[in-house]
Amino acid sequence: MNPSLVRWLGLVLMLLFLPQPRCAELPAIKTVFVILMENMEWVEIEANTNAPYINGTLLPRASYCRQYTNRGLHPSLPNYLWLESGTNFGIFDNLDPSFNHQSTTNHLSSLLDRAGISWRAYQEDIGGTDVPLTSTNLYTPRHNPFVYFDDVTGTNDPANAYGIAHIRPYSELGRDLTNKAVARYNFITPNLCNGMHDLCPPFFDSARQGDYWLERELPRILASPAYDDDGAVFITWDEGEYLSDGPIGMILLSRHIRGAGYISHVAFTHSSLLRTLQEIFQVRPLLGDAAGAEPMTDLFDGLRINSPQKLTNGLLQGQVTGTIPGSTNLVHVSSDLVHWDVVCTNVATSNSFTFTHDVTTNAGSRFYRALRVR
Repeated sequence: MNPSLVRWLGLVLMLLFLPQPRCAELPAIKTVFVILMENMEWVEIEANTNAPYINGTLLPRASYCRQYTNRGLHPSLPNYLWLESGTNFGIFDNLDPSFNHQSTTNHLSSLLDRAGISWRAYQEDIGGTDVPLTSTNLYTPRHNPFVYFDDVTGTNDPANAYGIAHIRPYSELGRDLTNKAVARYNFITPNLCNGMHDLCPPFFDSARQGDYWLERELPRILASPAYDDDGAVFITWDEGEYLSDGPIGMILLSRHIRGAGYISHVAFTHSSLLRTLQEIFQVRPLLGDAAGAEPMTDLFDGLRINSPQKLTNGLLQGQVTGTIPGSTNLVHVSSDLVHWDVVCTNVATSNSFTFTHDVTTNAGSRFYRALRVR
């Protein structure tokens, strides 16, 4: 398995301990799923008894935010465009691609394509035989940012082969998960009922409808090889209530996160999510407002090596913090930052553990790292 987020501590020259600053890198994520829900403030979701799956199942295992916002943009379309390009192009309406299409090739899916990284949008309630440029059933193009870019649609051509190949019916996701055929970047939009936008039967409660959809659909992703092999699922909302800019939800699921209900109070935005995606896939240039945003490293694995000391018997002792009970963690040592040897393996029973290492021989430069393997 690929390592989780690496924390380094140097033991240099005469066993002088040099604590490292907190690492700003992201772990090695291979596959990303982004699920976009609709029009809910976080205070309408957290602790809401009509969202039992989110609150009772997802949050206890996730890392999530309490200060994530959409930068005050309204209505839906400007936020979807922002998540793809770091700007809303001056658009403040929900008009179709025939009015709001963009000629730029600097947006996330185009950067991924040029880098040879696969991407796909799964849209609920589309047919899959054409590029969905207009509303059909409970699908609406304003919740599908990709159809607003000319290089995806061949400038509003419903028969464009590239657009059809990359924008697929959500009903195909289960098959693709089973066949290990999902892309590396997967953007998922439920329909107007299931995404918490409309009041629909049988619940006539937006939060309950969306929570039920997640309870029914998300386990397929979480049980898939794509998720198990260094995958990550970001669940967020496009905006809050139209007259409010309060925090909206951002929930992250992955084996590479702090998890266990970790709450981040860092002020993140849609720009932060875009920057995080660009860092995961290492595509440039940084897009629009994402260039000035911080990636959401606070949500990811928090393993650190702390309190190093040389004992009188020649052992080095250190403490690893940020572990999750039940997780398996390794401590590695290296003299050149290239070749690593295992110092110890630990199955965590608490949020920290102590390790020792014999440093009586070969007391040159040593570097230590802690990582979670599962």
